[in-house]
Amino acid sequence: MPVNFQTCDLCDAHKSEDGGAFRVLPPVFHHYGGRRQFAGPVVTVKCFEDNSLVKQAVDSAGNGRVLVVDGGGSMRKALVGGNLAAAAARNGWAGVLVDGCVRDVAELRRAEVGIMALGLMPMPTEKRGEGQKDISVMLAGVPVRPGDWLYADEDGVVVTHGPVHMAAS
Repeated sequence: MPVNFQTCDLCDAHKSEDGGAFRVLPPVFHHYGGRRQFAGPVVTVKCFEDNSLVKQAVDSAGNGRVLVVDGGGSMRKALVGGNLAAAAARNGWAGVLVDGCVRDVAELRRAEVGIMALGLMPMPTEKRGEGQKDISVMLAGVPVRPGDWLYADEDGVVVTHGPVHMAAS
């Protein structure tokens, strides 16, 4: 996992690129986890108000990856809570970015993992076993694919086709 990066520096270095290899997510995601900076290769889950596949993912070895959850922007149910955040931290996930809501904010802050989402909602999801994994998703109009790299910090979220190497200062 790249430790030394700033999304502003990444944007400065790639501001002229327009081929889609470098993408910046709109500023709609908020930090809730114990890590305010995280990066890694992307794994995707697409689900709507059912976090069965999210649980399955965070219960597996994260190996420094970032789980990107396309929850369809739902503001009615939380796709990640304290138990799943703790599992993600315990299993080596760098972060989880949710296009939807999370809950248990005090527990999320204690988890040593990056957690970003659109907002908070105390209502849990149903467990129907529905959804898809390892597919291309759209987050706030930006395509994110399995194997892309996601970089997140206090300034924003950047997605690239592969790891970005920063020149030494």
